[in-house]
Amino acid sequence: LDYYTYRVAGCVGKFWTHMCLAHLKGPTPDANRLVENGIRFGKGLQLVNILRDLPLDLRQGRCYVPSEELAKLKLDPLDLLEVRSEATFRPLYNCYLDRARGHLEAGWEYTISLPSNWRRVRLACSWPILIGLATLDKLRHEPILDASRRIKIPRSEVRRILVRSVLFYPFKKRWERLPRNLTKG
Repeated sequence: LDYYTYRVAGCVGKFWTHMCLAHLKGPTPDANRLVENGIRFGKGLQLVNILRDLPLDLRQGRCYVPSEELAKLKLDPLDLLEVRSEATFRPLYNCYLDRARGHLEAGWEYTISLPSNWRRVRLACSWPILIGLATLDKLRHEPILDASRRIKIPRSEVRRILVRSVLFYPFKKRWERLPRNLTKG
């Protein structure tokens, strides 16, 4: 799963970072650290998609959860088609939620380490991270194997995230705390 998320999106984070460093003006942060966090940023976004879409992917014959991990729980992908398997599967799923959160937090470190005059790039990075973190919070508290329920944050919450990120941008400390304050009014 880690290799897959790198090949699908982590490499995009690496590419994006090199493009930004080559074309944007201003002081640049530590390139090696930025590339490392850019890779994690991309992997985190992809992992959020995988975790959110799990029930639909299973019904289309795709399971991105490693079979070795499922076997430790005495489960296989077909078991995940049954809502009653959630109690057994949930601890493993929560570990993947934690991993995705860690990757998105590295993405946030990436974003705030960019020079503040790269406003558009910083905002473009912040939005998927903030939406991804809000999605992870929802996934942690909702039933996740029921394919009839599509778990996603409502458009009103997306608008709230966008507006807050733009309004708080001039206030460095408030803006940098956005991920921690997502659920606060």
